[in-house]
Amino acid sequence: MTHLFDADVVAAVLRHMNGDHTDDNALIVRAFAPASADPVEDARMTGFDGEGGLWSFTRGGSASELHVPWPGGPIDDRPAVRREVVAIYDLACARLGVEPRPHA
Repeated sequence: MTHLFDADVVAAVLRHMNGDHTDDNALIVRAFAPASADPVEDARMTGFDGEGGLWSFTRGGSASELHVPWPGGPIDDRPAVRREVVAIYDLACARLGVEPRPHA
């Protein structure tokens, strides 16, 4: 059964991702969404559960959603969320040939 995180945990992660990592959201969408000549617009992390993260974005005037599974497999605790989002970011950088920034 998929682990569901408490609403306050989800809200805090989304606030952080959509406030401090807007460029990372777009990078993740560019790396994992189906290829398109249209640029990614308004990429936002909209949710997550124990299986993966969910992003919404607009491209070519069409709104879409993208689910990216956690690279390390299913998770069920708050510290694992950060670890897995960072892993998705690193994979996105590798797919796009972008140098990832250091992680604190």
